[in-house]
Amino acid sequence: MQTIFKGYVLRLYPTDKQKELINKTIGCTRFVYNHFLSDRINDYKRAVKSKSCYDQIKELPSLCKEYPWLSEVDSCSLRTALFSLDDAYKRFYSKQNGFPKLKNKDTGNSYKTNNIKNTYKDKNYESIKVDFQNKVIILPKLKEVKFKGYRHKTNFIGNIKSAVIRRQANKYYVSLLVEESLILPEFIPRNIVGLDLGIKDIIITSYNDKIENSLSSLEVKKRIKGLQKGLARCKSGSKNRYKIKLKLQRAYMKLKNIRKHLIHYVTNRLVKENDIIVMEDLDIKNMYQTHRVAKSLTNIPLAEIKRVLEYKCKWQNKKLLTINRYYPSSQTCSVCGYQNKEVKDLNIRRWECPKCSSLHDRDINASVNIMFEGLKMYMQSLVLK
Repeated sequence: MQTIFKGYVLRLYPTDKQKELINKTIGCTRFVYNHFLSDRINDYKRAVKSKSCYDQIKELPSLCKEYPWLSEVDSCSLRTALFSLDDAYKRFYSKQNGFPKLKNKDTGNSYKTNNIKNTYKDKNYESIKVDFQNKVIILPKLKEVKFKGYRHKTNFIGNIKSAVIRRQANKYYVSLLVEESLILPEFIPRNIVGLDLGIKDIIITSYNDKIENSLSSLEVKKRIKGLQKGLARCKSGSKNRYKIKLKLQRAYMKLKNIRKHLIHYVTNRLVKENDIIVMEDLDIKNMYQTHRVAKSLTNIPLAEIKRVLEYKCKWQNKKLLTINRYYPSSQTCSVCGYQNKEVKDLNIRRWECPKCSSLHDRDINASVNIMFEGLKMYMQSLVLK
C-alpha cells in the first residue's frame, strides 16, 4: 500500500456573480501576499527579526478590519497566500529560486484554498465536494459551480486536500489535490527498453521505434507569431490590444495542451508496454547553453518527459533506470562493443563499425547500448542484494 497525491483539473462554468467573487478573491490574495512581503522586506531593512508565517497569520484579523473588503472572500485563501509566501522564502534560502517578487495582475491569476473537514451531530462536513453525477463542485464562498471533465469518473477514491482556482484567458479551472492509496502490483521484469532522446525524433527506442517530434511544425505556432506582430502594433491600453492579448493567451494555452497530450501519450505507452525503462541522465541546463541545440530544445520537453516517467513508474511499480551521462552510447558498436571516437560529430547519422563492419543508425544504436547498460545496472543491483 502506497499513499500518493494526484492532481485533477476541471473546467469551471461559473455564473457572473461567481466570476466576480473569483476575481475578487484573486485580487485579495495578491494584496495579502504583497502586503506581508513588503512587511518582511521592511523588517529586514530595519535589522529587525523577520516575522514567521504564523505570526503574520495572527495579524490577518486586524488587516481585515483595516480593509473590510478582505472579509468578503474565503478566509482560508488569505492564509494559504501567507503559506505560499513562506514557501517562496524557503526556496530562496535553499537556492532553488530567486528572491520573492511582488505579484502583479498579469501573473498572479489564481488562489488556493484547503478542504476543511468538520463533524457536527455525527455528520461529516467538507468545504470542497465534487458531484460527478450532476457535474457540480462545491467550493468555499462560491457554493455550487458547474464543471466539465472526467466523463467516465463517478467519484474520487481518496481525500480531497486542497483546490487551486485559476483564471486563464478568461476561462476558469480548478485543480484538485487528492490523496489516494495505491495497491502496487508485483514487480515481474519481463522486458526492458532503452530510450535515446533526440531532436528530430523525440524518443528512439531499442525496439527500432521512432516517435516523431510533432511539436516542431504546428499551425498554432504560426498563429502565435502573427498575433505577436499584431500585439506589437497596438497602442498600450487600447481595446484591440486587449483582444489580441486574449487571443494570444488562448493560442499559448492550446500549444501547452498539445505538448501535454504528447507527453502523456508517449509516457503511458512506454510504461504500459515495458517493465524496466532505461534512459540517459542528460544535463539539460547545459544543453540549453549550446546555441545550436537550444533553439531545437524549446520544442522538446525532455525534462518533463523524464519527470512524468518517474512518477508513472512508481504508480505502476515499474523501474526507471538512468545511466551515466558520460557513457559513450552513440560511439560504441552495439554488436561488438568497439568504441569509434570519430562518430562524436552529431552530423554523422549513419556509420559502419571498423571492427565488425556492422552498419548502424546513430540513434537506434545508442538506444540499444543504453538498454544493455541499464540491464547491467539492474543485474548488479540483484547481486548486491
